[in-house]
Amino acid sequence: MNGCRVGNFVELKKTKLGDRTNVAHLSYLGDTTAGQNVNIGAGTITANYDGVNKHKTVIGDRTKTGANSVLVAPLTLGADINIAAGSAVTEDVGDDALVIGRVRQVVKPGWRLKKVGE
Repeated sequence: MNGCRVGNFVELKKTKLGDRTNVAHLSYLGDTTAGQNVNIGAGTITANYDGVNKHKTVIGDRTKTGANSVLVAPLTLGADINIAAGSAVTEDVGDDALVIGRVRQVVKPGWRLKKVGE
């Protein structure tokens, strides 16, 4: 765990970090093993509890998570993965990949909340 940075409002539970791995702020990693030179983006969490059992997350070397990513365990991410901000990752990913796991934005012009009596 040489040269790691664990910042403000980070919770690590049963987690191992490889050398030079950063978890800067506002993140939760439970039952996680992260490799070397991993960067965990702000607001990244591992969803490791299914209501009955806890599950493990493995994050490969040089992997980066974008802000507000959710890693749903059990999950294994290979080396050199980039996860787009706001993604929910639910399936294992091999090495050298970009992961985008989010719903496409929908805009409904002219929509507004109806008040009672309208």
